[in-house]
Amino acid sequence: MTTTQKVAVVTGANRGLGFEASRQLAKKGYQVILTSRDEAKGKAAAQKLQAEGLNVIFHPLDVTNDESSQKLAEFIREQFGKLDVLVNNAAIYIDSQTGGNSVFDAKIDTLRQTMETNVYGVLRVTQALIGLMQKQNYGRIVNVSSGAAQLTDMGSGVPTYRISKTALNALTRILANELQGKNILVNSVCPGWVKTDMGGPNAPRTPEQGVDTIVWLATLPDGGATGGFFRDRQPIDW
Repeated sequence: MTTTQKVAVVTGANRGLGFEASRQLAKKGYQVILTSRDEAKGKAAAQKLQAEGLNVIFHPLDVTNDESSQKLAEFIREQFGKLDVLVNNAAIYIDSQTGGNSVFDAKIDTLRQTMETNVYGVLRVTQALIGLMQKQNYGRIVNVSSGAAQLTDMGSGVPTYRISKTALNALTRILANELQGKNILVNSVCPGWVKTDMGGPNAPRTPEQGVDTIVWLATLPDGGATGGFFRDRQPIDW
């Protein structure tokens, strides 16, 4: 079965930026597949958006698991026959829980765990789902990165998170290059400091402001930017 409605997957979408991106894409008429590792939280999040009259369904996804990623791909293939948008939002930030902010205190295991979700997870899910975009010569992939990943302005603090998001930006460039000419646009985004569980209550931006550029990149017209890094809809340095 193939639907004419555009279909979007958002990872790590039971709260924060992922939840708000699901809401905003659904408001634009997309069929949104809200994914989350925690089934109960994911279902509750999808039900909340359904109660707003939005076309959102839940599907479980653990980005660190091959089988889970393949099951999502099979579900989309059977239900919709295609995929138009992938927002790779699922990420962890565990520096502060595991040994502070100095790179000299960073535990290799913390880096390994962070990379598993923030980089390998993005690659795993993209590999599983890319065929659904390639077969229709259309796709938009948005990798949720961070200003902490910018090499031009690289500082210290949160070392494993920084390293993971810098690697994610490299992956964005590689994917964009390999998909050149296929009408599948791949970009990284820095959402800014947003009031979420990860960003904390003192962050200046609302989730709506945080997802504006994510949704903009997810809905770019044909011939739009690819292989870029954006904040507030403007390109920023790597």
